[in-house]
Amino acid sequence: MSEAMLLQSATTLDWHRHFLLLADEVERAQKGAEITLMSFSAEQSDFIRFNAAKVRQIGQVSQGKLTLRLIDGARQAYSTLTVCGDADADLHEVTDALATLREALRDASDDPHLLFDTSQWERSTRRAGKLPQPQALVRTVAECAKGLDFVGFYAGGTIVRGFASTRGSRGWYEVSNFNFSWSLYDPSGRAIKTSYAGDHWSDAVFAGKIEQAAARLPVLARAPRALSPGSYRSYLAPAALEGLLGVTAWSGFSARAQATSRSELYKLHTGEIALDPRVTLTEDLSLGITPGFNDDGYLRASVPLIQDGRSMERLTNARSAREYGLQPNGALDSEAPAALSMEGGDLAEEDVLAQLDTGLYIGNLWYVNFSDRMNCRLTGMTRFATFWVEHGKIVAPLEAMRFDDSMYRLLGDQLERLGAQPELQLSDSTWGERGTGGTHLPGALVRSFELTL
Repeated sequence: MSEAMLLQSATTLDWHRHFLLLADEVERAQKGAEITLMSFSAEQSDFIRFNAAKVRQIGQVSQGKLTLRLIDGARQAYSTLTVCGDADADLHEVTDALATLREALRDASDDPHLLFDTSQWERSTRRAGKLPQPQALVRTVAECAKGLDFVGFYAGGTIVRGFASTRGSRGWYEVSNFNFSWSLYDPSGRAIKTSYAGDHWSDAVFAGKIEQAAARLPVLARAPRALSPGSYRSYLAPAALEGLLGVTAWSGFSARAQATSRSELYKLHTGEIALDPRVTLTEDLSLGITPGFNDDGYLRASVPLIQDGRSMERLTNARSAREYGLQPNGALDSEAPAALSMEGGDLAEEDVLAQLDTGLYIGNLWYVNFSDRMNCRLTGMTRFATFWVEHGKIVAPLEAMRFDDSMYRLLGDQLERLGAQPELQLSDSTWGERGTGGTHLPGALVRSFELTL
């Protein structure tokens, strides 16, 4: 089947032009020493749910929202409103919102931790990408997943983020991408989960992923292997490592959490513990999967978090910088990385099973959370995508088991090799809007991984 593509150069509405129109109006409406920061987010996305390789639900979302942050001296007030794209209607809403915020500032207290960038800058990222037309995607899924119990969710389209300050700063981020995750189910009820994400859709790549997952379905039909609690040699696929590092990064690299001794990586930051020298982690803005600016008006750049196994910098937003006497580096309000990237190693994908020899192949992990924050211990469950391997061959699925292990161990003295090719995984968040960001991580071969029950 030939690939049917839709070149997504822009949304139907020119959000960029509309945003600049609103920003210019806000500048004209300023009074006295007021400063207004504007943050904008929008999308035009296609969503498709599949069941048994057939469409269960399909639709398109086009939406935009604008947050106005009015600042006068050390006082500030916020307002978030939905924008419809009609110039007259949105300009009226913005004018009314500014008037309401001025009223709110009269009774507002000074904010002791208020800090924002006052410089003037411009930054723009626009990446069109090639996405499948929804009708073409439906046909492709039907053809590639014929005869399979295919259950999946596709989200794709254009994501927009913008920033403007009445001091003259302008930021724009507009990318077209997709995120498709699915599972192939066996009659036993077990499944193999796979995902495909990026800027440029390929029918061939998608078909290859379906074929690779389907080749493992016969293994699911075998009697599952039940293991006793204990430590097992394991390979953590990129999605499994993301499940662990994603939770660790909630506040592990946060300057605020470090300053209050609440960081899960506190012992790493103080130098009490070091990881394997091959571990290097970066908040990597060069991946282009997240805007190069934040809502405080600061430009963002890549931040080295761990270098050669040792702690480097922390993610510091403006409020933490003001409160703890630090220098802001453009971090988001959460101070969690939005583009976490780990350098790869020398373990080729085709050699993983042979190098594992006998042990666990872990495709992904579920319900991950902390069991001991101060020792960076995580617990969760294996599920469908975990297999027992003997002598380099997958021989059986594993019964679901709980694990409990420390990232200090897994990326420390238990780390044997890292995958040669890190895998890009885009955020699959659709809570209110499609999220930006993601991870770029390799797989990891570890000498032992602790299963508890």
